[in-house]
Amino acid sequence: MRGWWQDLTDLVLPAECGGCGRPRATLCAACRADLCGSAPRRVRPVPEPPGLPVVHAAAPYEDAVRAVLLAHKERGALGLAGPLGAALAEAVRAGLRGGTPETPQRGDTGARSWVVGTHGGSQGRAVPLSLVPVPSSRASVRARGQDPARRIALAAAGELRRAGIPARVLAVLRQRRAVADQSGLDSRQRQANLAGALEVTAGGGRLLAGAGRIVVVDDLMTTGASVAEAVRAIHDVDMQEKTRSEAVWGRGTDAVRRRPLGRENAISAAVVAAPPDSFEINRN
Repeated sequence: MRGWWQDLTDLVLPAECGGCGRPRATLCAACRADLCGSAPRRVRPVPEPPGLPVVHAAAPYEDAVRAVLLAHKERGALGLAGPLGAALAEAVRAGLRGGTPETPQRGDTGARSWVVGTHGGSQGRAVPLSLVPVPSSRASVRARGQDPARRIALAAAGELRRAGIPARVLAVLRQRRAVADQSGLDSRQRQANLAGALEVTAGGGRLLAGAGRIVVVDDLMTTGASVAEAVRAIHDVDMQEKTRSEAVWGRGTDAVRRRPLGRENAISAAVVAAPPDSFEINRN
């Protein structure tokens, strides 16, 4: 109930900028430029957790960007989902075209190369794109009245579809056990805290098999532990489904052999923001 009530409140009551507090603007031009004005870049935390895919971020997690993310996540400023989704969509597109700091090409939507199959599909056939949000815990969703990463992912998918990229959101991950509060934990402690914490929902493996290119998405990446755990869960369910399919096939039944995740299902990740030092990827 809180979700639609907050949406209605945002429409009726005077808004203030989620980044700087300026009145009568959900997000002022200056803060929007901080969020969406620069080309997304590849980010790498140090230390980099095992299994972390290539990750692109739209903006450094500081100043106005930090305030906007916190306003959306913790204060229920749902009107910010649109601009946050636009920023995430840019990060996704950067990953699709293999953007680097040297070749940002922000105006390139990536739609043409996507449709003609240069991202792993058969030539001339559109390859679908699936955004898989890192899930919040049930307790967090109850307390906030929303799942922030999922809401931003839905906004991003809409932006991508308008750019001609066949995107959808597959919310197929969930927490299988409770985890400790991540604040105050270092990188290795976060990895240990999250190890085995996520799983794919029932039926999610079948959806992932036809997902096309998979991009794990989140609002914020700090140590990369959550993203790496999400990718681990996706790979694990794929191996389980593949083993089950081979066992059925080996018994000589008429079952159709399940196609495992392949090149078309390459997994990358995109986030709205990451720590400023993670943008410094050109290290010797």
